[in-house]
Amino acid sequence: KLYMNSGSGQFGRPSMGSWVTYGLGSECDDLPGFVVLQSGPRGPRGGAVLWGSGVLPTTYQGVPLRNQGDPIVNLSTPQSIDAARQRRLVDAVRELNLKRLQQTGDDEIATRINAYEMAYQMQTSAPELMDTGGESQATLDLYGIKDPQESSFARNCLLARRLVERGVRFVQLYDTNWDHHGGPTENLEKHLPEKCRNIDQPCAALVRDLKQRGLLDDTIVIWGGEFGRTPMGEVRESTGRNHHIDAFTMWFAGGGFKTGQVYGKTDEFGFGAVEN
Repeated sequence: KLYMNSGSGQFGRPSMGSWVTYGLGSECDDLPGFVVLQSGPRGPRGGAVLWGSGVLPTTYQGVPLRNQGDPIVNLSTPQSIDAARQRRLVDAVRELNLKRLQQTGDDEIATRINAYEMAYQMQTSAPELMDTGGESQATLDLYGIKDPQESSFARNCLLARRLVERGVRFVQLYDTNWDHHGGPTENLEKHLPEKCRNIDQPCAALVRDLKQRGLLDDTIVIWGGEFGRTPMGEVRESTGRNHHIDAFTMWFAGGGFKTGQVYGKTDEFGFGAVEN
């Protein structure tokens, strides 16, 4: 996972989303330039390092948004504090940080200043983003969303489109619980099709939705995992899904990519690369 996201197996390298946001900036002023959405029974193994900024200023690291409650913990203003009072507090902290920044030149102080201001803006923008109540039933059906309030990969795909609409530069979706190897046959034959059904429709819907809104030409959609899986198993009673680093599939859509193009080829067993 670390290598897939940062190009290195060593800790401390910036993630792909951090590099892109650092290089291109963001077109959104009231949401982070790099947003992470997660689905499944747990977070990805590796955690925040997968969307970390490494040697870049931390203002370019990914910001995970929660599916339930506040999108970010403690984002809501306490009831005892009104908007004017909070604005005065944020401005006072900003002035103190600016003085310290002038004294030290520390980039992390600039990051802290931006973080306070972004958090203040997100108190309005983030709840509005997460509220999918204004989406049509046809859109919800397109993604396969049965309950707009329920956390799911399908809902995250819809949120990804909403983030792209708002000018967020890099959106990364993680979906976990794909390890079906090493168990009885029914573990693979039952759970893998279930995962595929949960994934295929929302992915296709995201591409279609971006296209029909005129956003796909300027958006690259990348789908893939961290490695491939073998067609044979680790133990006699297993039907497959060993870790396999030499051959696996990724697909790309939008952003000027040539449609229908297939690059690379494996042998007939899907075991090794024989072309490109």
